Amino acid sequence: MTSVPAIQVEGLRKSFGKVVALDGLDLVGAEGRVLALLGPNGAGKTTLVRALATLLRPDAGRAVVLGHDVVADPLGVRREIGLAGQFAAVDEVMTGRENLIMVGRLYHLGRVESQRRAGEVLERFGLSDAADRRAGTYSGGMRRRLDLAATLVGRPRLIFLDEPTTGLDPRSRAQLWEMVEQLRDEGTSILLTTQYMDEADQLAQQIAVIDGGRIVAEGTASTLKERVGRSRLLVRLAERDRTEEARAALGALDGDGPPEILAPGELSLAMSADDLPARAVRALDRINAGIVGIEVRTPTLEEVFFALTGRRTDGERRTEEAA
Repeated sequence: MTSVPAIQVEGLRKSFGKVVALDGLDLVGAEGRVLALLGPNGAGKTTLVRALATLLRPDAGRAVVLGHDVVADPLGVRREIGLAGQFAAVDEVMTGRENLIMVGRLYHLGRVESQRRAGEVLERFGLSDAADRRAGTYSGGMRRRLDLAATLVGRPRLIFLDEPTTGLDPRSRAQLWEMVEQLRDEGTSILLTTQYMDEADQLAQQIAVIDGGRIVAEGTASTLKERVGRSRLLVRLAERDRTEEARAALGALDGDGPPEILAPGELSLAMSADDLPARAVRALDRINAGIVGIEVRTPTLEEVFFALTGRRTDGERRTEEAA
């Protein structure tokens, strides 16, 4: 039996006055995988999530979630999905357990079943010890985990995670990554919006870059990186004054283009074959040029993002500002 795509979007449009948020967007996400949606602020990521979650009606085009049209069958969509927005949506006066039981009752699960499922997800997310404390006493990471736990009470087939790790410390972020990986391995479909390239690289099997309300590129992390350029071999010499001599020796290796001098004592050449590092070492040994460092550098998703959108990610800027 042919599986139904988790997400299928054709020509989706949405405007807010004169501001075009989605401009004929097309996207297909396979079931049981993590689809990461990358884009700068204002690119249309959250608008797309809200449209797919039936929280706003598109102006034109078609969007289908697990076989349910978001306009024609919004209730069918809502029965299949869970949503964790950019900010943890928990009632701070209620306890963690009460928050989850409330979600279960909203799913019409009944009192006993709601309590049972609340206990299950509290255990899964490591919140059992804090289950009967008011959510207002939770740390930011704990609130995020509680918010994600709430999406699982109804056992959704598809979860929308809209920039879920924004503002989290590194430990809480790593914990959330682990939970997403577990859900993915269990077959849950996930649409993840993020501005952190390492997050998409770590979690997603499919990545789509959105800019100006359109998908400008999509594929796996490796295929997107290939659009920027090949991996390069970086060599650092012990003696800077031998840079030109080393360049000539490396240039004789029949690489993909001549070596590039990055700085005195530092050279770069395109990876034309897997054995290039070993051949480079032998070539420099023959002229007795000492090597203090050698590495293969692959293009990053950050470079892909910049090449496609002409902008750096806000996530990268926040990382540098915090350093």
